[in-house]
Amino acid sequence: MDKSSALEYINQMFPTEASLSGVEPLMQQIQSEIRRVDDSILAAVRRQSNSGTKAKEDLAAATNAVQELMHKIHEIKTKAEQSETMVQEICRDIKKLDFAKRHITTTITALHRLTMLVSAVEQLQVMASKRQYKEAAAQLEAVNQLCSHFEAYRDVPKIAELREKFKNIKKILKSHVFSDFSSLGTGKETEETNLLQQLSDACLVVDALEPSVREELVKNFCNKELTSYRQIFEGAELAKLDKTERRYAWIKRRLRTNEDIWNIFPSAWHVDYLLCIQFCKLTRMQLVDILNSLKEKPDVGTLLLALQRTLEFEEELADKFGGNTTSRERDFGSDEEADETKNKNQIVSDIRKKYEKKLAMHNGGGIDPDKNKDSSVPDAGFNFHGIISSCFEPHLAIYVELEEKTLMEHLEKLVQEETWETEEGSQTNILSSSMQVFLIIRRSLKRCSALTKNQTLFNLFEVFQKILKAYATKLYAKLPKAGIGIVAAATGMDVQIKMSDRDERMICYIVNTAEYCHKTSGELAENVSKVIESQYADKVDMSEVQDEYSAVITKALLTLVQGIETKFDAEMVAMTRVPWASLESVGDQSEYVNGINSILTSSIPTLGSLLSPTYFQFFLDKLAASLGPRFYLNIYKCKHISETGAQQMLLDTQAVKTILLDIPTLGKQQSTVAAGYSKFVNREMSKAEALLKVILSPLDSVANTYRALLPEGTPLEFQRILELKGLKKADQQNILDDFNKHSPGINHPSIPPSVIVPSQPDSAVVPHTIITSAAATTTASIGAAVSVAITSREDVLTRAAALGRGAATTGFKRFLALTEAAKDRKDGAFRKLFNP
Repeated sequence: MDKSSALEYINQMFPTEASLSGVEPLMQQIQSEIRRVDDSILAAVRRQSNSGTKAKEDLAAATNAVQELMHKIHEIKTKAEQSETMVQEICRDIKKLDFAKRHITTTITALHRLTMLVSAVEQLQVMASKRQYKEAAAQLEAVNQLCSHFEAYRDVPKIAELREKFKNIKKILKSHVFSDFSSLGTGKETEETNLLQQLSDACLVVDALEPSVREELVKNFCNKELTSYRQIFEGAELAKLDKTERRYAWIKRRLRTNEDIWNIFPSAWHVDYLLCIQFCKLTRMQLVDILNSLKEKPDVGTLLLALQRTLEFEEELADKFGGNTTSRERDFGSDEEADETKNKNQIVSDIRKKYEKKLAMHNGGGIDPDKNKDSSVPDAGFNFHGIISSCFEPHLAIYVELEEKTLMEHLEKLVQEETWETEEGSQTNILSSSMQVFLIIRRSLKRCSALTKNQTLFNLFEVFQKILKAYATKLYAKLPKAGIGIVAAATGMDVQIKMSDRDERMICYIVNTAEYCHKTSGELAENVSKVIESQYADKVDMSEVQDEYSAVITKALLTLVQGIETKFDAEMVAMTRVPWASLESVGDQSEYVNGINSILTSSIPTLGSLLSPTYFQFFLDKLAASLGPRFYLNIYKCKHISETGAQQMLLDTQAVKTILLDIPTLGKQQSTVAAGYSKFVNREMSKAEALLKVILSPLDSVANTYRALLPEGTPLEFQRILELKGLKKADQQNILDDFNKHSPGINHPSIPPSVIVPSQPDSAVVPHTIITSAAATTTASIGAAVSVAITSREDVLTRAAALGRGAATTGFKRFLALTEAAKDRKDGAFRKLFNP
């Protein structure tokens, strides 16, 4: 308790003065409790002291017990060693007896096997002398097993003598077998009915001999079979290319007629399979000699027929021996199985691999079978594809030349027969000749891929590129050409392309056809890359051809724009001939505006229906980029414009802008044309409106109005505006001086430093044409010089620069890139447009 709690407790025990009489009994009770607690503490201390002493006694007892245990373990170990020594002494004599027994057993076994070996060798010698091949084969296996037990005793004279005797017996057996097989095919087998069975038994002996014996036997047999083939087809009569088919007929007939002979060989030997490989190698060498010895180029028909028959023969061999099918399971003329030979010894896989590799690598011209077999399939066949036909590859150039000549003739015929109109009801709007061109190319590809998929196919692909480029040239040449006319000379334009409605449709067909050829040529390249061998697939590329057709598209659309511009020439001249100075009132839009509207109304619907949305938008951007600046500069060509004339011309300008904005609706492609077109038209036509507003402004504020509405204007243009307002030179000078004084920052117009002109589709690049403005050297000769500069050079330059800006606003990067790549044409009407 704390102090306050003690006080509370006392006050609770003795709340009144009368209760103090109980203090003494309480004190006695507390003293008694204190004594009891002290006794308890003392007893606990005594118990703790006694337990510590007992723990020490227990630890000492445990230590003594451990020591006694260690002593007993030592005694046990000593007694165990004594026991082991005693056992070794007892068993020493027993081990000697055991070793003696083992040696005696081994000796008895060796002597028994030696007796068996001597007996087996003697029996084998008798069998070899009597040509008992079937029994000798089994005996050979037994002797081989017995000899393996004496490998450790090779130096023992008796063993060495037996091994040498066994070796001589195997030589005798080999000579007998080879001698008997030499009579095969001489007709002796028909006289001696048991000869084939004897040879079949001899095959068992060959399997029991060294692997090299079987290789040598099969090789000798194949060479013997092909001896007559060499004699027949190396002669002058049959050593010709047109006799190639007879070679394959000979081997097929040989395989069918000698069915009984093939049955004597174990199926695991695959003799007919190896014979076919050797035949292919020999045939390839002979065909190479024939092709190389030709003094003149071979006939294409004969060459292709020989190649076709060779491919068919290779396919038959691949079907016969391919996969897991063995040569005994399928044949050219018979499906019968040789039941008698199925259960004979199995082929030794490593021997077969070694033999096939030696055959395949012969003369360095073959194919290593190990590289053409699936190692997981033990019976996978040799790859016969190309083993003979590949020798034709270096001589197929004449075939490619013939294909090129044929394709060129077809192309010329198709272009001559082309009507340059689409068939009625056609949904594609492309020329029929383009589809025919790709049709004959696909047929040519199919023919060639059936013959070869190597260098010749790649050479033919390059011919396809030439054909498609030639067709692109034909399309390019069909576009209307530029000429010089009276109207063009009057307007200062030296380029004029006159187009009829049929010409406009034809240009649209050419655009669509070029796009179709661009797309289809890419698909053609993909198909060729899938068919051709992998080493040529990366070289298959149609990008140059596609660039040619993209250049045709660009040139066609620009020609279309120039053709529409040419129709505007007469209206532009009519605009300058209107008596703007003598107009008395403002009326309806002028006649030249109706002419512009009539031109667009007659052409745009057709173009919109024939061109795709992408190309139609490109055409509109180019047209607006040309017509807007041209209309603006055409105002400067007028002589004098009164206030009423300027108001009428402003009305005409707004009408022209409305007509241009309605072009997408005329073409029925309003939804597909970007909003940028409307902004571009408004921006270009607003310049003409601003110019007319300057002309309408009073003389005292004309300079300020000009600076506000045309901030990029020049003093030269301002002077021309004063002339349009009808001011004399003397009156102009004060206004010009005041204008120049308050406009120190205004310079000459900024004209693009270079204009890149698209001409013909070619990858060569010529230096850019640098065009600079011809500023007047003195203000005294402003009149005629300024008029000529504005009516000719600035008109042309602005139109050309606008064409470039139009391409930039549309985002047609491909067209710009192709335009860049088509600048090498140094002459032509379109190039003359930019010559100084």
